[in-house]
Amino acid sequence: MVPESDDRGCPKCDHTETEVGTISTTGGGLSKMFDIQTNSFKVVSCTNCGYSELYRDTTSGSSDIVDVFLG
Repeated sequence: MVPESDDRGCPKCDHTETEVGTISTTGGGLSKMFDIQTNSFKVVSCTNCGYSELYRDTTSGSSDIVDVFLG
């Protein structure tokens, strides 16, 4: 059994600084035809290596998302 680590950081490089951004995308059907952006995501990116993860935007604070990203 592998011992659990208490280290927090980027899953790729273990760096602990992040940037949080937002992107919006269209869905399918009429929303795509009229370019209506129906999906919103938070993007958490490592400032060291650029590794990024998308999280569906639930309009809660971004600090919870950063905690998930860093472990």
